[in-house]
Amino acid sequence: MDQKELETFFRSLDRSLFLEDDMKEYAYLDQPLPIGFGQTISQPSLVLEMTRLLSPEKDSRILEIGTGSGFQTAILAKMSAEVYTVERIVELMEKAKKRLEALNFSNVFYKVGDGSRGWHEYAPYDRIMVTAAARVLPGELVNQLANGGRMVIPIGPPFVQELKLITKTDDGDIQMETVEMVRFVELQGQYGWTEGGFTDE
Repeated sequence: MDQKELETFFRSLDRSLFLEDDMKEYAYLDQPLPIGFGQTISQPSLVLEMTRLLSPEKDSRILEIGTGSGFQTAILAKMSAEVYTVERIVELMEKAKKRLEALNFSNVFYKVGDGSRGWHEYAPYDRIMVTAAARVLPGELVNQLANGGRMVIPIGPPFVQELKLITKTDDGDIQMETVEMVRFVELQGQYGWTEGGFTDE
């Protein structure tokens, strides 16, 4: 990955474009901000760090779980060949799609659904970015990660999680590394949390 290109684009990307009117004035703050529906846009420094960990290449096909505002999606789309992004909330997806199309990204593909199950039709993926907290490592995402691929995912209970770097060797073996402690909104669906605990539906 070209670190200089990443940092240049990251600095040039106007975060206020991904926020609602009443939140735009806070776009410069290095902290998460609400984007509606109980979801947040992550603090910029964490978005940059997670992108560096993922280390996308120009020919990478990326699966993103949790489109949210589309801010992380834009960075991934700039640094890779294709981004397949999944969001469970229709309204957020529609807004993110409009923003990304306005920025002339034509290499992003959109799906509304249970992100914890990935997007089987276009697997395997060279990189997988998960932007919501899972209670366990989703087996279906591991299966959709290509040999030699990388996944960045927060895993743990609500309120605090371990940010994990998952790598799959060329032989298909899985290696896990804890990078730091983070706090993300909860993943919903088969491998996520619900208000009453977790669901295996």
